[in-house]
Amino acid sequence: MAKSKAKAAKVGGATAAAAVSPYVQRLIQDAELRDNLRTAYDSVRVAYGRINGKAPAKLLDDKKLQRELQNAATALKGASDSLREGPKKRRRRRGGFGFGKLLFLGVVGTAVALGVSEGLRNKVLDALFGAEEEFDYQSTTVPAPPPPTPAATGS
Repeated sequence: MAKSKAKAAKVGGATAAAAVSPYVQRLIQDAELRDNLRTAYDSVRVAYGRINGKAPAKLLDDKKLQRELQNAATALKGASDSLREGPKKRRRRRGGFGFGKLLFLGVVGTAVALGVSEGLRNKVLDALFGAEEEFDYQSTTVPAPPPPTPAATGS
């Protein structure tokens, strides 16, 4: 019974030490860092499988091996860069809509309302360009007399 308590205390101490380490904290919190490390591990594992049993001269010509090693190097570089940057600050998100979504929804709603309602469309046009002047056209010329009809000419 004493051994299990001592073992539990060791495990608890290791957990506490891991919780204090900033690298372990970053590994726990940063999904991108975990993805980079997982990609690097998978690429190295595949590359090792391709190396196993081949002659060294053939390794230089193996394009798949070179691609896997390049993927591993890129993933490890991304992981080291994210560790050097420090923890990323989380953006606070408001509950449902962000400002961009709300603005987009407002623009679309306004466009639909203007397209459907002629009265609203006229009000907006009057506000933007001024009220339309209404006038009655009075002609100053006398209309031409109607052409004579064939029955009125008497032929």
